[in-house]
Formats: sequence, C-alpha cells, structure tokens
Amino acid sequence: MVTFVNRFSVSGPVEEFERLFEQTSAFFVAQPGFITHRLMRHAEQQGSYVNVAEWEDAESFRRAVTHPDFAPHAAALRTLSASDPNLFTTTVLERHSG
Repeated sequence: MVTFVNRFSVSGPVEEFERLFEQTSAFFVAQPGFITHRLMRHAEQQGSYVNVAEWEDAESFRRAVTHPDFAPHAAALRTLSASDPNLFTTTVLERHSG
C-alpha cells in the first residue's frame, strides 16, 4: 500500500475548490487500486487543505494520475490552488491508544 499526501493552498473561492475536489474524488473512487481518501480543511488557516489517500500500490496511483480523464480535474484545481503532492510507501512508526 502507498499513501498519497497533497497539501493545497487555495487562492480562489474555497467553496469552488471543494466542489471541484468532490468531482475529482468521484474520478479517483472509480480507479482500480484506489482504497480511500480524506480531504481535510486546516483548523486555523483559511484556504489550507490536505488530501490523504491510500492506494493498493504506486502503479495504481500513477496509472490514475496519468489517465487522460484526470487532466481536466488537475487543471481545474490548479486554477484555484497550489499544491505540494508526495507519495509515501513505508510506515516508520505507528501507535494507537489503549
């Protein structure tokens, strides 16, 4: 499994960004290898978001983001935000309460 983490700094209307991201989410859910994702809004910094997604493997993730149907989603989000995408593969430490 791989984890994709993408931080967004939204410069346009946040409502429009969230609407466009919802459409992007629907695209990803339909892709082979997609497991789950969460889009989170920063608690104190308006316009700051992070998307955390899990994929079965890096190949599935790369296939999805290079799919021709993804390009319009990426372009639309870029008109409203800058992003910092990163793909992680190894858990170094994980703890749970209890």
